[in-house]
Amino acid sequence: MSSIIRKVFSRRTLAYVSGGTAVALGSGYWYLNSGPAYPQSTRETRRAPPPWTPPSRSEMLDSLRASGKGDGTKPPTQEEEEVFDLLIVGGGATGAGIAVDAASRGLKVALVERDDFSAGTSSKSTKLVHGGVRYLQKAVMELDYDQYKLVREALHERRIFLQTAPAIFSSFYFEGPEADHGENRYWQVPYYWAGCKMYDVLAGKENMESSYLMSKGKALETFPMLKQDGLVGALVYYDGQHNDSRMNIALIMTAVKLGATITNYTEVTSLLKDPTTGQLTGAMVTDTLPGSTSKSQSKPFPVRAR
Repeated sequence: MSSIIRKVFSRRTLAYVSGGTAVALGSGYWYLNSGPAYPQSTRETRRAPPPWTPPSRSEMLDSLRASGKGDGTKPPTQEEEEVFDLLIVGGGATGAGIAVDAASRGLKVALVERDDFSAGTSSKSTKLVHGGVRYLQKAVMELDYDQYKLVREALHERRIFLQTAPAIFSSFYFEGPEADHGENRYWQVPYYWAGCKMYDVLAGKENMESSYLMSKGKALETFPMLKQDGLVGALVYYDGQHNDSRMNIALIMTAVKLGATITNYTEVTSLLKDPTTGQLTGAMVTDTLPGSTSKSQSKPFPVRAR
């Protein structure tokens, strides 16, 4: 025992411990004081930023009109106008996404929508944010590695969607009834169960909930309107859903905050071309908002873009 104590409290051991402690303290001090230098905070810098208010629709229209002051037959000079870098026609999911991407890169962006935002397909989607169970089946049955990568990426993006937009995104469970219509299809139960479990494994720590089997009685209790004839059971798995219209409006507002000029009920009536090169230089648009009876509002005007 005494020999162990002598070894523990020997000069060499104490030197190692002292040196290690000094290195750890010095490294910690250097780490805490490393990085860029920030100025001393003041009452003004500690104050919360003022609330952001988007420009009014009339201001947006004025910005559109300012981009083209010619007669619409030829592009005016650069000094006579404020030309947009990009003119997007359509305020759905695709147009809004392009507007956010372009505005975030510093481009001068204009977007016009004939109806209201998300008036078309962007408000009539399946509202699902899923990894793709069918794509996983194709990846396994056809040994398609690209489909496998697609499922992995979609499952990862699904989790990011849930983290960044929890107000419009939630989990949603699917119940797939398993039925036996005159044939022995009990083999489908372990087949689909194995597929959903593989779906869970691919999601990993980003999985929402684990899939599970449901008996015939529990399935009928959950969904009483299921046909009882031939019902074997049900399989439940989880995926994501979102409010597509609200998501589209969030993209629109993000683009506006980044500096984009966006208006709804602004219809494109014709496209403008450079008479010498034949390239598109903009479009003629009309304010069609119900209640706009002024001739200056209803008259088509050019919107120029490079």
